[in-house]
Amino acid sequence: MKKPQVCILRTDGTNCDEESSRAFTKAGGECTSAHVNELRNGSHELSGYQILVIPGGFSYGDDIVSGKILAVELLSFLRDQLSEFVDRGNLIIGICNGFQVLVRTGLLPFRELGTMSATLTDNDSGSFHCRWIELALRASPCVFTSGMEGKEVMFQMAHGEGKFFAGDDVLSKLEEKRLVPIRYVDNPNGSLNNIAGVCDPTGRIFGLMPHPERFVEVYQHPNWRRISNLKPQGLPIFQNGVNFAAQNLM
Repeated sequence: MKKPQVCILRTDGTNCDEESSRAFTKAGGECTSAHVNELRNGSHELSGYQILVIPGGFSYGDDIVSGKILAVELLSFLRDQLSEFVDRGNLIIGICNGFQVLVRTGLLPFRELGTMSATLTDNDSGSFHCRWIELALRASPCVFTSGMEGKEVMFQMAHGEGKFFAGDDVLSKLEEKRLVPIRYVDNPNGSLNNIAGVCDPTGRIFGLMPHPERFVEVYQHPNWRRISNLKPQGLPIFQNGVNFAAQNLM
């Protein structure tokens, strides 16, 4: 079986690209790290990949607001590549800063490239939070969380602008179409409806604030020696993406 090709997109300030690459490699993907300038100058093209990953970090120092500059760059220079990539049925996952980018491009939540219908803004506390939190997975069309519905997991959060905010009409649409695959159990940042991540209506574009790539090995959990039968709870997200992409390659 061919290995799905995974593009790990990076730019100045990205700092979770190696963890994301390791997670997808462990799940069975073949990863390539590509700087956004390499996509702009044509030395890399999205047409060669089945999965696009926008990792966490602080792209361009989060100047203006988190993820804004990279989102503008993608819309200004790579809009056609992104549209073609999505139209072919490929997968996109954005984690933390990557989620912020996807929301600001309009790819999330409704796959409306160039139309921003939600945002991720300052935590209610006004401070950066870095700690392990409990999350609940719910039924949705999301490819990455398939088979995880009804489970609770623990991932690390590490953000200062993670509060999901949108108008009542957008929130109603998200709930009606079941586009919230993952929610906070104990809402740490004030996100409306406890939203920790959303997917688009096809389920092939997914963004979340917590970091599943930081829990693909048992020993990455701070209490791994004290919890019996502990499993790496982030790994299934990457395995789901790789398995879906692999089936489309057959």
